[in-house]
Amino acid sequence: MQPENLNENRVLNLTVPEQFAGMRLDQCLAQLHQESSRSRLQSLIKKGFVKLNEAICDSPKSSVAANDRIALVLPPEPEAFSAKAEQIDLDIMYEDEFMLVVNKPAGMVVHPGAGNWSGTLVNALLGHDPELAEDFGDADPARPGIVHRLDKDTSGCLVVAKTPDALFKLSEAFSTRQVSKTYVAILYGHFAMQTGELHNLIGRHPADRKKMAVVKNGGREAITRFHITKAGTVNGIKASFSEIRIFTGRTHQIRVHMASLGHPVAGDAVYGGAKKLPAPRQMLHAWKLSIPHPKTGETMSFEAPFPEDFAQMLQRME
Repeated sequence: MQPENLNENRVLNLTVPEQFAGMRLDQCLAQLHQESSRSRLQSLIKKGFVKLNEAICDSPKSSVAANDRIALVLPPEPEAFSAKAEQIDLDIMYEDEFMLVVNKPAGMVVHPGAGNWSGTLVNALLGHDPELAEDFGDADPARPGIVHRLDKDTSGCLVVAKTPDALFKLSEAFSTRQVSKTYVAILYGHFAMQTGELHNLIGRHPADRKKMAVVKNGGREAITRFHITKAGTVNGIKASFSEIRIFTGRTHQIRVHMASLGHPVAGDAVYGGAKKLPAPRQMLHAWKLSIPHPKTGETMSFEAPFPEDFAQMLQRME
């Protein structure tokens, strides 16, 4: 079974109990986080994915004391292979030595996995900057530098870390909700109210494990706020254009929340939008992203222009 949140790295904050005082850092982590193997934890430590009392510690042999604070950036379990560099054009909106922001096209998977072993954003990133593979190595060979994710058919802003320290800082920014994410979507139907907020739990669909759903128990908190800015018809079918902010990063969050209201994203083949409001793909675009810079702390803001297919459908809305 896949984890319930594939979009962002997890940041675990742990405190060393008295009985573990004097242990090596890797031994202590293996006791406190038994879901990961000790060899993987050692690799994460060596690559700078662990902080001990607010400072990055890259030595598994470091000794810990009672009440020491450990923070661990935990990417999803890596695939059993390393991604390969490929020469694929990227729309890079910003880049410096610590991070880059890309405008991901619809149709591109973020990282390799079952059924998508090449042609992904990670393959393109490694072609653009081969040092990413060296910087992240076997700590996360299939997802070097990946901080968060967009679905295959969602376009727009996506930030990538270029160093382990930047990955740590950016992952913390996401987990502590210091990041502002605004999407735009073309949705089926007309809304009874212009603005609204959904605050509930999202987890695996009880009958279809490939889908997510709003659930009463066992899910994770999901917060979505929407604002309808235009309503009309597309080919005679009622449609709405909405700006959408999310305050959590659950898998398929916007798609699930809008479908739960009876207004699925146009073209969404999984959650009903493709049947109700056909479109070339799901009409969801990560429009704006604001995030603290991993080195300076300065708020960086980015805006990805609407893709041509999205803009054309919006223009047809009468």
